[in-house]
Amino acid sequence: MTYSNSAILALGALGDPTRRAIFESLARKPSAVGQLADGLPVSRPAVSQHLRVLKAAGLVTEAADGARRIYRLDPRGVGAMRDWLDTHWAGALDAFQAFADSHTEEGNPS
Repeated sequence: MTYSNSAILALGALGDPTRRAIFESLARKPSAVGQLADGLPVSRPAVSQHLRVLKAAGLVTEAADGARRIYRLDPRGVGAMRDWLDTHWAGALDAFQAFADSHTEEGNPS
């Protein structure tokens, strides 16, 4: 999977408000399913399903901690999103500069 494809998959996964809340919670600190569910209006099984989607999108990793699974953000997935956004941001800035330059030239005849 290319960075572009993984970024689009990751951004799509964050389209759901519950998944965004889980993502933001994991950005603050790694957590187990129970800890995540305590702060959300959904059940533990629902949180587990959302975590599976986030994991499939490359945004979350998990590690065993005794009988619990601890989830944390995957910097590779977050980096892929940032790279994709940076590419589009640079293009938007270039277009804005061209627009501003063309209007500046129109306002100041040589």
